[in-house]
Amino acid sequence: MSVKTRDWLKFGTLVAMAFALGLAFASAFRLPTRGEAAVRSVLQDTSRPLPQAKAAVDLGDAFASVAEHVKPAVVFIKSERRERVSTRRLPPGFDDFFGSPRRPQIEQGSGSGFIVSQDGYILTNNHVVQGADRVIVRLYDNREFTAKTVGTDPNTDIAVIRIQATQLPTVRFGDADSTRIGNWVLAITFTVTAGIVSAKGRGLRELNGSRYAIQDFIQTDAAINPGNSGGPLVNVRGEVIGINSAIASGTGYYDGYGFAIPINLARTVMTQLISTGHVERAVMGVQIRAITPEDAEDARLTEIRGVVVNEFSPPEDSPAKRAGIQEGDIIVSVDGQSIESVAQLQQRVGFKKSGDVVQVTVVRKGGVRKTLPVRLTAAPATAAEEVSSNDDGGSSRESAPMENTLGISVEPLTLENARDPSLRQVMRSGGGLVVSQVSPDGPAYSRLADATQGYPDIILKVNGTAVGSRAELRRVLAGVKKSDIVTLTVLSSAPDGWQQRVVRLRAN
Repeated sequence: MSVKTRDWLKFGTLVAMAFALGLAFASAFRLPTRGEAAVRSVLQDTSRPLPQAKAAVDLGDAFASVAEHVKPAVVFIKSERRERVSTRRLPPGFDDFFGSPRRPQIEQGSGSGFIVSQDGYILTNNHVVQGADRVIVRLYDNREFTAKTVGTDPNTDIAVIRIQATQLPTVRFGDADSTRIGNWVLAITFTVTAGIVSAKGRGLRELNGSRYAIQDFIQTDAAINPGNSGGPLVNVRGEVIGINSAIASGTGYYDGYGFAIPINLARTVMTQLISTGHVERAVMGVQIRAITPEDAEDARLTEIRGVVVNEFSPPEDSPAKRAGIQEGDIIVSVDGQSIESVAQLQQRVGFKKSGDVVQVTVVRKGGVRKTLPVRLTAAPATAAEEVSSNDDGGSSRESAPMENTLGISVEPLTLENARDPSLRQVMRSGGGLVVSQVSPDGPAYSRLADATQGYPDIILKVNGTAVGSRAELRRVLAGVKKSDIVTLTVLSSAPDGWQQRVVRLRAN
């Protein structure tokens, strides 16, 4: 072999070794081809999870854990209201007032609730059980119970019912006040929906037109449908922060947002309903509205916070007016606690006791600031219990407040509806009270006849005292204690006219 040939062989060997080393080097560093590089520029590197991926998985697991923990304490509620009618003819003059007797009908409603004590107390919405003759509760384990209505409060749309059971699973209460806008929440019934807190302190006058209704809703985009009413709104720790109460939709179905009653408010109402069966409220005797930028400017306030006094109620005997508060004053604090909204003032004052004195700070035109002591008074009875009824044959009218001692609602007997000669004689003797509604849970149930039966009783006397107005009835019942025997003198309709009878009831 010549020297020249040997040199060419050495050169070829070196080239081959260099090529082989290059391939090994490229393989070790996994250099992409041009095609691979193009694909990866679109897909990015999927070998590592995105930073938020684990958080999303954790949140999903949290939702599932919360639902598993809360759902056993959630109940389904079915209510029935039976219209009671009679074949007996209405007394002369009562056809226009109460309408003609109709065929028996059963109205059914449904909703949700949640167990708050192991011995069977359940929190739900007033509108779920309002006026029901029978309330059926189905538990998560499919057991069913007939529930008793402990108490209702239309002004906050809260009701407490109870079933006879023990060792029941319960929910844990959270703090609605510390809940922040943007926090995750779950609306739980036998289904689960998720969303965030969209707003707080929302008012919805169309849901309850009473001027004593406390409007302090939590707004959420967690889906709330009619069947969710009364169910819990919970945070990601599984604590109840609200009661699902309403949706805002023209169709009656979920349309993007719903509303819940803050649990702090609900607990206050629930405590009173369980202890007394009703809610007692105190008032300052003012009608108020939200502050505007113009109000703040007129009073030289640096922040647009507070509520404005529109007028006094009653005009001549308002506690606030007696204390020196004036129309147009801006209430900025009560007992040193700032007031930012109408609902906040309602709660600060409403759940105190009649006779309590609160220190109210107001600001007037030009920045004049005064702190005035106001002695609160009890809210009128019509404020404490307001229900709506359609028992007059189709035209909607507002029924009288429920007198909880006897479990009845009454209407004053007037000359317009007392066309019968014998009833006119009753009017001349001091009047009477027509029984317009009897609560199925009250002592008068099955003892007194109401308007739904077509032949309402008329109460003439209570414990020997004539009663011709609701105020007179309240004065007589004010001296009655629970379990006392109350004697009623009653006019009842009979085929041959009106008959007087004595009815004795044990007070609630």
